[in-house]
Amino acid sequence: MTKLTANEREGLAQTQFAFEKQRKEPLENASHVRNAVARFNQVEGVSDAERDAAWKRIQSAAKKHKVELHETSWREIGKKPASPGKD
Repeated sequence: MTKLTANEREGLAQTQFAFEKQRKEPLENASHVRNAVARFNQVEGVSDAERDAAWKRIQSAAKKHKVELHETSWREIGKKPASPGKD
């Protein structure tokens, strides 16, 4: 993943973060988008509404940077998909 310096991170617009208000999980390239998904559940002190908004920003950034998301909702992150043919 591309490492951001403190100055580079400060230079990003608030809208370039998944969690805008907290300025957490930058989304300026594909590597950071993948990292934002991986760390999504580690972000503390945010409401479900803030998570919903962050997920929409991640989905938009993923499309822009051609990152394939396997989850359709942030609530699916970290859950194993059901095995086909198992009841």
